[in-house]
Amino acid sequence: MEALTERIGEPYAPVTFNWEIVGWGTEAAKAEAKEAHSLCDPTYADQLIGGYMHAESNQYTVKRRSPLSVSAMRPLHPLLGGLESNKENLTFDRTSHPEQHVVKVYTSKRQQEIPEEELREWLRSNRRILPNRIWVPDQVRATGLFVYDIAIDLRTLFCVALNPYEPELRPDVEQKMREAGWIESRNAFGKCLVCPKERREQIIEALAHALIHWRITTNQARTFSPMETLALAISEDANQITYAIRGELREDVSSSQPRAVPKIDETARAEVYITPVCSAYITGVIGSADALEQAEESLLQKMMAFDYEHTA
Repeated sequence: MEALTERIGEPYAPVTFNWEIVGWGTEAAKAEAKEAHSLCDPTYADQLIGGYMHAESNQYTVKRRSPLSVSAMRPLHPLLGGLESNKENLTFDRTSHPEQHVVKVYTSKRQQEIPEEELREWLRSNRRILPNRIWVPDQVRATGLFVYDIAIDLRTLFCVALNPYEPELRPDVEQKMREAGWIESRNAFGKCLVCPKERREQIIEALAHALIHWRITTNQARTFSPMETLALAISEDANQITYAIRGELREDVSSSQPRAVPKIDETARAEVYITPVCSAYITGVIGSADALEQAEESLLQKMMAFDYEHTA
């Protein structure tokens, strides 16, 4: 999502980070992080592509499933990957763009929002911070050769459902989209609003780039890993993708134990793109320095060719 929004030159949709001060007004008061809330506005590219949900008591509940299904990153074969023993913390982090996001702080059980001046004084006197960050503790690192899959549902990529019984939009956001030129149509799932053509083309170009040139960012140098891409397979048949990039089990003549080797199969009915670094891991393959650019162009053309306004 970071690569996507930066390519377009737009910010993330604002996120509301909620904190609760337990025991407000006492010396024992402490801050606890609560669930972060999404804006739920598909006029933002990261919300349209990434999906969202806001479900809270006494609030209008909305939910959009992402048109992208992204699998877990998993070993190419069980014998070609493993886990390290050391544990680390991950974060859902928006501290790099603090002015885009909102921090709300409440007294216990969300009775009332604490006035900003009172809150700042409490933070100063207690030497506390309330960052735009949610911790995900006790994670571990993986090593080896890994693969992951992404399926793009072109039927819903730029279509937002107008289902009154399980809404994807708040009424004010729907009105905003209509005023911005979103087109009412019907896809395989019913009535929907379709993103305007000029906006679609802008997002498609950025999405094709982001899917290929993905990255992991960190604020700690010791945890950095390039995680280079060895090969990509593109197809409308999921089985052919799994055939194209796979692990194979072989007998190890020296120990009578089976071993796994990575395999790139260019006979599969998929477009296969191999990078030069792949030859360091798989014997006999020949990579190309522009493989990722070729894959990006292929994705671009496939997404551009789909008729988003007439998909019923």
